[in-house]
Amino acid sequence: MAIVNYSFQKNLKEQARKKKQEAKRLLKLNKKMSKLNESPEPVKLP
Repeated sequence: MAIVNYSFQKNLKEQARKKKQEAKRLLKLNKKMSKLNESPEPVKLP
């Protein structure tokens, strides 16, 4: 029977979690940047 390497499994799980968090962070950043780009510039009156 094969020996289970729990530290390896834990490392894989942690890497997947970090990758998911990074993707979520980038998605939020993209949404925020697109909102800033869509907002109209305030018009200055003389």
